[in-house]
Amino acid sequence: MDAPVIVLEQVNKWYGGFQALKDVSLTVGRGERVVVAGPSGSGKSTMIRCINRLERHQSGRILVNGIEVGDDLRAIEAVRREVGMVFQHFNLFPHLTVLENLTLAPIWVKHTPKREAAALALGHLDRVRIADLAGKYPSQLSGGQQQRVAIARALCLRPRVMLFDEPTSALDPEMIQEVLDVMVELAEAGMTMVCVTHEMGFARTVADRVVFMADGQVVEVGRPDEIFTNPREERTRRFLGRILRA
Repeated sequence: MDAPVIVLEQVNKWYGGFQALKDVSLTVGRGERVVVAGPSGSGKSTMIRCINRLERHQSGRILVNGIEVGDDLRAIEAVRREVGMVFQHFNLFPHLTVLENLTLAPIWVKHTPKREAAALALGHLDRVRIADLAGKYPSQLSGGQQQRVAIARALCLRPRVMLFDEPTSALDPEMIQEVLDVMVELAEAGMTMVCVTHEMGFARTVADRVVFMADGQVVEVGRPDEIFTNPREERTRRFLGRILRA
């Protein structure tokens, strides 16, 4: 069996006196799709932000493709070349066109020639079905379109892993499905994915495993059919009872 792509071992994270992550351990295999669910403040986003060192954990170990995520800047850069991330808010540069937003990192980070970077960007825009918007600015796009641009931008660095931090929570309801459709296509193409989301329909359809977190801890991990039909933990049952009724 291949070694896991992502390994978290007894990871702890504090903000001052508040402990956001408490001995979190998790592995993600190559090509696996993992959905992380749980109430607000449970540590979900903190956990995935620690994976590519957007947040610094204070103890425990995190490895991505065998590289330990720590204070070594070269190791952090190596991990970030392997890991794409899509945020709740799109973080697009408003003064750049869609195409310019996508080519910026390949040109400056990977030293990709401008023409090659543009071809790569247009290919990924086509993949997320908005190639016709390449010349527009973010302010001219809907929220769903901007999030698809953000996904295409992450793909332009050819990541082996994609992290999604509640990518649909800032969208109007009618825009959510267009983003989820793109994520489903990525999953079907074999992309390793860790996705923090409240979209339980997406979790049922796409996830190989669902991780339920509460109070900074991993409470339960299982296949979607196990988590949704027969959760072992009372904390999981209460959360799913509320969210599935909503």
